Amino acid sequence: MNRQSLIDLIRKRRSYLCVGLDSDINKLPPHIPKTPEGLLSFNKAIVDATKPFCVAYKPNFAFYESMGAQGWEVLKDTVAYIGNQHLTIADAKRGDIGNTARQYAKAIFDVLDFDAVTIAPYMGVDSVEPFLEYKDKWTIVLGLTSNPGHKDIQMLTLQSGKYVYEQTVETMMSLASPEQLMFVVGATRGEALASFRQMAPDYFWLVPGVGAQGGNLDNVWQHGHGKDISLLVNSSRGIIFSGYGEDYADTAAQSAKSLQQVMAKHLDQINF
Repeated sequence: MNRQSLIDLIRKRRSYLCVGLDSDINKLPPHIPKTPEGLLSFNKAIVDATKPFCVAYKPNFAFYESMGAQGWEVLKDTVAYIGNQHLTIADAKRGDIGNTARQYAKAIFDVLDFDAVTIAPYMGVDSVEPFLEYKDKWTIVLGLTSNPGHKDIQMLTLQSGKYVYEQTVETMMSLASPEQLMFVVGATRGEALASFRQMAPDYFWLVPGVGAQGGNLDNVWQHGHGKDISLLVNSSRGIIFSGYGEDYADTAAQSAKSLQQVMAKHLDQINF
């Protein structure tokens, strides 16, 4: 899915919501077996329930790789089930030297057929470039994250006076255009959203942290939206585990719809 197709989908769905499939097998509703088959059925039900309200899905690899080969198959089957009407994001946070990165890119883009992947850029340019060789795919680089430890490295000040994350973002923008590159920007870092948008005015952001992590959607919109919206706001646990009864999919749908309705009002504000 290219940039224009994503923009068109946001306009059509009146939404910039990404549903995070952080599908912890230990948190499945009691009536669903704690098995790979149960996990896949859970994912399918969540997708069926939420697809009218979102534009993207983001499976977090940790919850699948921890089950070994069977988890990999669940991941592959989940992506296939989502299909091509939503952006699929591999939340894998890969980051390794070039020849290894090339194999990661092959696995995620060729074998699993994801549209996008999250990347940790701190090994440098050569760890990112192999993903950018796929011109029809998205590379989503960690920019400014929402976890408490973000300050340990990302907020260190360089001799230039820039923060480490600022230099990282500038370096990444020199590699690829907004047609191919996105950034992860944490929703709980409200005071930094406006300055980040000034630094990267045209690039899409993947914004985690809305919902269970405490990020505020209105704040993200106010300070973060850019040209052609340029936002994908993710909610994971706040949607997929919003209910634990047999009606869990209906509850997930309502949670997704609630966010979508707020997003629709945002889009109406700028006549998008």
